[in-house]
Amino acid sequence: MKTPSALQPLIDDGIIDEVIRSLKSGKEATVYIVRSGTEHRCAKVYRDMAQRSFQQRSQYQEGRKVRSSRQTRAIGKKTRFGRKSEESAWKNAEVTALYQLTSAGVRVPRPYGYFNGVLIMELITDGTGHSAPRLGEVELSAQRACEYHEFLVHQIVRMLCAGVIHGDLSEYNVLVGREGPVIIDLPQAVNASGNNSALLLLERDVNNIRAALGRYAPKLLDTRFAEEIWALFEKGELSPDSKLTGHFLRNEATADLRGVVTAIDDARDEALRRQRGREELSARGGN
Repeated sequence: MKTPSALQPLIDDGIIDEVIRSLKSGKEATVYIVRSGTEHRCAKVYRDMAQRSFQQRSQYQEGRKVRSSRQTRAIGKKTRFGRKSEESAWKNAEVTALYQLTSAGVRVPRPYGYFNGVLIMELITDGTGHSAPRLGEVELSAQRACEYHEFLVHQIVRMLCAGVIHGDLSEYNVLVGREGPVIIDLPQAVNASGNNSALLLLERDVNNIRAALGRYAPKLLDTRFAEEIWALFEKGELSPDSKLTGHFLRNEATADLRGVVTAIDDARDEALRRQRGREELSARGGN
């Protein structure tokens, strides 16, 4: 095929040797299969911000770090430099997440480098050597669905222990490789401890996987792993080896509103008494 303009510099520099074909084109990027020496890899070419249709980026960008306070101010003011910095941070987020998660033992494509807006990474293949299908494209037995669910829930836990939440996980962002599921597409990955939407995004990730695999194993639909995982995380008790049950009892105790109001009134009355006491003391001192 004709070499895309974004990949020609990588060929010129000897980073890749050949573009085999286009693999996937989406709202965020176009992915190509390329050859590097004797290996086939993926080249992910990110789209510019003006070409992308992904919504609600601010929800995902909260808590992300930029290199300098100047960049932070520029992003906040929406200057040209700020937009450029925001664009760079968005594109670098997936690269950073892949290296971080690979080190944490999460099954994601292994990254090989990031070059001028192009991410070179592992090509995930199935048992026949062809590019792996998405989870939503395969038929599963109930047993295999349960096995995949258990594996993916523990991958989510391992990600959270590394401080990362995928943020857009679904059956379309999981490939079924020769050794099982592989999590992909992480440009919207969020900082678990620095994002106010962290719990919401974690719940959505877990529940999307539950719904997808629950079609084959309906018993999964009654599980509540997201709440269990987050409760352990908040208490600092979550680890990659945490034993999960899928059961979670929310504290449904009714709040004692009358007691809360009484406490507020008592605090206000006490503050008023102290204020009057200070005024009286001041008046006596003035005489």
